[in-house]
Amino acid sequence: MISQPKEEIISGRDIVIVGQQPWDVNIGSNCKNIAIELAKHNRVLYVNSALDRITLLRNRKDSKIIKRKAVIRGKTNGLIPVADNLWTLYPDVLIESVNWINNFSLFDWLNKRNNRLFAKSILKTTALLGFKDIILFNDNDMFKSFYLKEFLHPSLSIYYSRDFMLAVDYWKKHGTRIEPALIKKSDLCVANSTYLSNYCKQYNPASFYIGQGCELDIFTSSAALPAIPAIDSLKGPKIGYVGALQSIRLDIELIAHIAVTKPDWNIILVGPEDDVFKAGKLHGIPNIHFLGAQKPEDLPQYINAFDLCINPQLVNQVTIGNYPRKIDEYLAMGKPVVATHTEAVTIFEDTVYLAENKEGFVTLIEKGLQENTEELAAYRVKIAHSHSWKNSVGELYKAINQVI
Repeated sequence: MISQPKEEIISGRDIVIVGQQPWDVNIGSNCKNIAIELAKHNRVLYVNSALDRITLLRNRKDSKIIKRKAVIRGKTNGLIPVADNLWTLYPDVLIESVNWINNFSLFDWLNKRNNRLFAKSILKTTALLGFKDIILFNDNDMFKSFYLKEFLHPSLSIYYSRDFMLAVDYWKKHGTRIEPALIKKSDLCVANSTYLSNYCKQYNPASFYIGQGCELDIFTSSAALPAIPAIDSLKGPKIGYVGALQSIRLDIELIAHIAVTKPDWNIILVGPEDDVFKAGKLHGIPNIHFLGAQKPEDLPQYINAFDLCINPQLVNQVTIGNYPRKIDEYLAMGKPVVATHTEAVTIFEDTVYLAENKEGFVTLIEKGLQENTEELAAYRVKIAHSHSWKNSVGELYKAINQVI
């Protein structure tokens, strides 16, 4: 369990956060949560990724792109106050799309030019805000922010690893040489899983695991939550999963094995499906129930209707280092959880049933259903709420203090 001693808090600093996810992203964002927590004691500028030409051409009618175009043309202010001590910046520059370039030297030259334009926009804003001796926090942006340490001259540069990006072809092309170099030249690296902190340590000994925070306010187990008729009417144990149904992340064969092995169980899948799931064999198995995408605020009702929750991940480069936020959501509602055993999930080993194979998955679901108690449910809730953004940022403060 992560703790945050008061003496570890860093306050009164000016912090610039860059990354891949814009402030107006529609999904949960680690970096936004970190920014909000940092702004409780520091001044924080959250910089949205610079707009690139291909994104502009492909999405020119998107309202978010139209807003960014207006900033670039000087028709609207790109600096927006968000809260006390917290601003977000939409850069007033258009950069080139360079990832398609195969020539390393040409890519590096154009990427450095992009970084220079990006940095110029940031420097104008930090001067306007009166930022001094900044701390630069880079949220997994290995391309557009690669040279920012050189251009912004921060007093401290931090690289935050929250996903193993090199497992994705887009990032792998140039990232296999770019990311290690960025990790190496950063003053320190922090990660939200032990797998990723160990990955960073290969290139920078000043690499630290800082845990993961979760927003759990709406995930509260309560008998007052309304029933879900589509689930309530089912007979037999209700085994559920909530989240995007992506074939690159979830083990379709495992889900099928559970359903076929235990035809009296109901396997309930809540979330949008990718094309593989839509066309796959799971739709032909009678005790698997697809309930589709639901509003985020309604998800606690679905979890509350389950007898047990599952996280049936594939084990691959995309998933092995990822912190499974959904497990915290399950635990916050007191539910027993069975998950595929990966290095990132080992932090839950005294709370979650971790399965090594498909046979073990079925056995552990049976165990979880049989031995569930109110005491275990209360302990799960306690563990979930220890994974707060306050605690995670507390570990970030501790890592910074160790370096400086």
